[in-house]
Amino acid sequence: MRVVLTPPKGHHIEASVDLSRGRLSLAVKHGDTTLLQPSRLGVRATHADLTTGLQLVRQSTRTIRDAYETTTGRRRKHTYTARETTFRLSKADHRIDLQIRVSADGVAYRYVIHWTGPVTVTEELSEYVVPKDAEAILLPYDNGRYDYETIHEHTTVGKATPDVYGYPALFGSGDSWLLVTESDLDARYAGSFLTLDDQKFQLTLPDPYVTGPSPLATPWRTLIVGDLATVVESDLVTSLAAPTTLDDTSWINPGRAAWSWWSDGSSSRDPEAQRGFVDYASKQGWEYVLVDAGWNASWVPELVEYAADKGVGIWLWERWQNLDSPREHRERLGRWKEWGVVGVKIDFTESDGQDRMRWFDAVLASSAHYQLMVNFHGGTIPRGTERTWPHLMSVEAVKGAENIKPRRGKEPMPPRHYVTLAYTRNLQGSMDFTPVTFTAVREISAGHELALAVLYESGVQHLADSVASYQARPLAEELLRVVPAAWDETKLLSGDPHEHVVLARRHGQDWFVAAGFAGRARTVKVPLTFLGDGDWTARIYADAADYPHDALAAETRQVTTSDTIDVKIAKNGGFTVHLTPTTG
Repeated sequence: MRVVLTPPKGHHIEASVDLSRGRLSLAVKHGDTTLLQPSRLGVRATHADLTTGLQLVRQSTRTIRDAYETTTGRRRKHTYTARETTFRLSKADHRIDLQIRVSADGVAYRYVIHWTGPVTVTEELSEYVVPKDAEAILLPYDNGRYDYETIHEHTTVGKATPDVYGYPALFGSGDSWLLVTESDLDARYAGSFLTLDDQKFQLTLPDPYVTGPSPLATPWRTLIVGDLATVVESDLVTSLAAPTTLDDTSWINPGRAAWSWWSDGSSSRDPEAQRGFVDYASKQGWEYVLVDAGWNASWVPELVEYAADKGVGIWLWERWQNLDSPREHRERLGRWKEWGVVGVKIDFTESDGQDRMRWFDAVLASSAHYQLMVNFHGGTIPRGTERTWPHLMSVEAVKGAENIKPRRGKEPMPPRHYVTLAYTRNLQGSMDFTPVTFTAVREISAGHELALAVLYESGVQHLADSVASYQARPLAEELLRVVPAAWDETKLLSGDPHEHVVLARRHGQDWFVAAGFAGRARTVKVPLTFLGDGDWTARIYADAADYPHDALAAETRQVTTSDTIDVKIAKNGGFTVHLTPTTG
């Protein structure tokens, strides 16, 4: 049996399912380009080996049409149309369903395993066989620490080191790209990662087994497919996730936050220092202040009241181990809610195992009950979670600015790292990189650093440098007063995952264009064809003349949709453009 599946509209993507001699495989093409060669499918469970001896019982197809909203992301209003085909398969008296969805931006599949009692999966055979000559951008993954805080490797599949890699993994062949990841992960299962062996990427579970009631549905094995713009703009990870059950989301508000710990680790113990950050956040129009490790219950309620009078909400830091039971949820989350705290940053959640997924579900349910927004640090990536739990505002799971605090002996991160994240980690969901740290140990220019406020999407955007650092850069303050933390639309204007990214993001009527480059100085032309009709005012923030590493310059131009903006880029430089409709 060989079945070719295509999306409801257009036929740029083709998924081929083959059942031969009782074994399943999947291949994927984009146009004439093969991105996934025939790759084995199947599951081994304690009650049956469902990788061989399979027979097709029935095949059915339906069209999925979905429209939904999220509080964060590349856009907040989403539509999803896919053709879903279910292959009902059997082996003796054992049954497994393979569900495959094909949409205009990719292919996703999952297994639904049926049994008379609880289902215990010991292994997934799911593999990804990518052509040897394909470009590969891979994240080395420390299985011992479940660590996504590493630097991507840029190579080809054929030259990649046999190792374990975290999601998402990006592959390119010519103008066609493939992003491999997963979606819709909860307590039913464990997160997974990829093990490269013999040029096959094998899906690997962190636990010896995962177990759940029958029928057990795995997460969606997700392949975003298309040209580079399609991959960058795709909503597939959230579209595959379970819809939220929250009726009231009026208390969930994306925003910018001052964060004192990065510039002064002792400041979180000092209520007067926190008042100073509240004052600055209020002056800047930022919505929040994050009080990190070291805060004390003796002064936090008074700080919350002080901040509320200035229109600023307070977030608190906590270790996950102190929120590890229903009693701790009631005592701590309930108390913080009584104080008026608006959100909690929960740290050191280092696991992709099923037990930790149960904990995530529990703490997200409890924080929703108390109407507290959440930011997870020191742990795993989101997998469409922000659709199911819209108060999840951001997740770290990235080698971010914490790694380049201004200390002796610190090494800067490669300029390419900043570019690559726009095509990998940030496509997985909101990313708490903690950007715009001018005093960091860095090789990127000030213009590039400032552009990260737009290039990186995060439902709570922690602006991590000191008050003095921002006050010394009034042009940065000017932009950071108006840049939002949630977006209505995102477009890739120009890009190369190895070298540069130029994004346009819309919030309401305003557009923000941001760019980051790794390498030589150059002049960049930005067509404004994405703008609506009429006249627009463009405020351009870039590196100062002669490309000094740490100086910004700004200018204002009047433009229309037919214009092109030329910007001079410093070495490892960048820029930001704020476009507003011209009135009067």
